[in-house]
Amino acid sequence: QLQLVESGGGLVQPGESLTLSCVGSGFNWGYYAIGWFRQTPRKQRERVSCISSQDGSTLYDDSVKGRFTISRDAAKNTVYLQMNSLKPEDTGVYYCAAIEGYVCANTEPDYWGQGIQVTVAP
Repeated sequence: QLQLVESGGGLVQPGESLTLSCVGSGFNWGYYAIGWFRQTPRKQRERVSCISSQDGSTLYDDSVKGRFTISRDAAKNTVYLQMNSLKPEDTGVYYCAAIEGYVCANTEPDYWGQGIQVTVAP
């Protein structure tokens, strides 16, 4: 059974950090790029970051550059999103998603996790 399971969300204060994890199972993990997306109250779901399975190259939305870091542990079928200097506007539901074809193509992902809440508030 194909699954993407996120963990690590929660409530933090502005300036603090969180690390999200996404564990995949039931599919050829190495054939998919993995992206982190978020759904906020004010915006449509947007891609925050992505990491290729081909060469480990990464992409970041401008809003998180310099604050978020995506990484991948192939042995554990896990992708992490280290989020530092969190801001209230980072609040939302974060999803990991698998994009078929190794690279971070700007296409609709093939598989989605269930999402996890991140709340940044004083």
